[in-house]
Parts: sequence; C-alpha cells; structure tokens
Amino acid sequence: MNMHGIMTPVAVEPRRRRVPVEDVIDWIRRRRMFLLIVVLPSLLLAGYLYLIASDQYESEAHFIVRSADAAPAAVTGVGAALSMVTGHGDASHTEAMSVADYLTSHDAVAELRRGGRLVERYNRADADFFSRLRQADPTPEKLLKFYRKRVSVQFSTETGITTLKVHSFRPEDSYDLVRMLLRLGEQRVNILNQRSYSDAIETAQRQLADTETKLEQVQGRLTSFRQNRRDIDPQASGQAQIGLVTNLTGQLSAARAQLSAMGRMIAPSSPQYQAVAARVRALEAQVAGQSGRLTGGNRAIATDISGYEGLQLRQQFLAKRYEAAASALDRAREQALRQQLYLVRVVDANRPVKAMFPERARILGTVMIVLFLVYSIGWLLVAGVREHAQ
Repeated sequence: MNMHGIMTPVAVEPRRRRVPVEDVIDWIRRRRMFLLIVVLPSLLLAGYLYLIASDQYESEAHFIVRSADAAPAAVTGVGAALSMVTGHGDASHTEAMSVADYLTSHDAVAELRRGGRLVERYNRADADFFSRLRQADPTPEKLLKFYRKRVSVQFSTETGITTLKVHSFRPEDSYDLVRMLLRLGEQRVNILNQRSYSDAIETAQRQLADTETKLEQVQGRLTSFRQNRRDIDPQASGQAQIGLVTNLTGQLSAARAQLSAMGRMIAPSSPQYQAVAARVRALEAQVAGQSGRLTGGNRAIATDISGYEGLQLRQQFLAKRYEAAASALDRAREQALRQQLYLVRVVDANRPVKAMFPERARILGTVMIVLFLVYSIGWLLVAGVREHAQ
C-alpha cells in the first residue's frame, strides 16, 4: 500500500529449484553412517566374492577303524545299529581318534609336501591372492596352519565314522589329496598294528626264551652230574642197592638163625659150626658195606639221589613252565591277530564337479546382517545419549 491508499502487490523472489545432485548429496549426508558401516563393506565383500574369489572344490570320504573281534559299542540310535555292523569299540575308537589326529599333524603335512605336491596345489597362479598359499616355500608351521583351514577331519563318537573333507582350487587336486590322506591313514593303522603286535608278544617271547635258557642249563647240570657220578640213573641204582641190602639182610638173618640152632646141637669148635659162623661174619660185612654205600659219605647213593632228584624236580618244573610260556606265546599271537585294526572306507573319495565354496550368498548375507546389527546398536546408543543430553 502506498501513500495514496492504493495497494500494490509485494514483489516476491522466485524460489530456487533444487538440483537432483544436491538431493542425492543430502540423502547421502543424512545416511552416511549407514552407508559407511553397512553398505560400503557389503559392496566391497560382494565385489571380492563374486569378482575375485576363486572357486573351491570339495572332495569327501568316510572311513572307520575297526578290529576283527571288536564288540559293539554301547551307543543308542543310529550309532547302535551301525556299531553292530561295523563292530567298533572303545579300543578302535581310541585308534580312530589317533588316526584322525595324525591326518592333521605335522607328519601328515610333511608326507603330503614330500610326495603329494601339497605346496604346488595350493600355490597356483590362477587362484586369488587372498585364498591361495602365497609362499612357494612356506615354513612347516605356516603350511600346517594353512592346511588345517583347507582339510577337515571329524570323528563321530556316536557312529565311529571319521569324515574327511578337502577343499582346493581344482577338482582333481581335492580328489587326489583325499585319496592320499586315506592311504596315509591306512599306513598309520598298519604302524599301530605292528606296534600292538610287538608289544603283545614281546613279553611272552622274553619269558619263553628265559625259561628255555634255564631249562638248557638244568639239562647240562644233569648231564654233568651223571658223568661225574658215572651213573645214568641214580634213582634206579639206589633202588637196586636197596634191594641188594634187603636180600643180604635176609640172608644174614637166616644164617644167624642157623648158627643159633647149631649152637644148641653141636660144639662151637666143630668145623660145620665154624663154617656157618664164617658165613654170618661175611654177610655182616657185606651188609655193612652195602649199607654204607647207601647212606655214608659224600659219594653215598642217598647223596646222589638227593642231588639228582633236586635237578630232576627243577627240570620238570622248568619243562612245565616252558610249555606254559609256549602256550602263552601262541595265545598272545592269536589275540594280537584278532585285535588287528583295519581302515574300512565307508564312502570313498568323490571327484567334485561343481564348486561349492566359497558360499558367497551365505557369507555376504551373514556379514550384512552382522553389520546391520552393529549399526542398529550404535544408532540406539547415539539416540539415547542425545535424548539424555536434551
């Protein structure tokens, strides 16, 4: 309105139109934290997974370690049914776990490196930088660490089955490595069998050899005793000597009785009486001499029989002990053979056709969810701080 009372329109500046780029910048500015925390890392990960990451092929095999006479394990469900077929028990469980541990050990890696081109298989130029083994001559520790990321050996205590999985950049590499690992497992089982067999029969063999040596020594002492005494069988000689003394004693008793009877009928000075008396004296001397051979002195037959019977008793004892040791050795051998372990391939190695790893969608989805949760927690914390500040 001017001074004359006439109303005139007020000049209005025209509103400036926003450029689309500015809208985009404003949208990015307002959501920059979400983009930095969630979107950008997800895009980078997706670019690596779908554009750079090399395909990896998995080969898998299943095996069990069992013995010939293993009793079924006390498990339930599928494990119980399978144990009746496979016959695995606590001992085979222990050996199976030792085989599984061996397949992920320095020794197995050294064998694969020496004869399986392990380093060359994982150091291929066509594999991506982040997945492959980046050293042509890695240390044993680094190679083992990388190997354990690509090779999985899992033992099931319920079924007794060991699952072996290998990831590599080529199907034939995964297949070959699984086959080589199965052969290494079989070799390990053979070594365990050899050790178990040796441990089982070593004690029995040692006892048998010790008893055999002692028995030979007693046999030698018996032979020396016979040679020194000039008597092949002192016991038989003693029996014969006893019989002789008994016979002479009987003759002496008869002669004395005859002499006593003659003394009542004829004079002692008669020739007939003197002859019988001389016979009595001769028999007495013979009885005394032969009885002395039985019991008197170091060369007496009684002493010979005592020493001979001691050696013979020792010989009989060692002979029985030798028979028992031989039987124990046979039983130990039979038991060791029955307890021999076998690696049975339940599922043989497969030759992969399609690359199943890396699991791109699962990895990307998991990372995005985790990043979103991190962003949400951070947003809630910031919002709470602002609310308290107001």
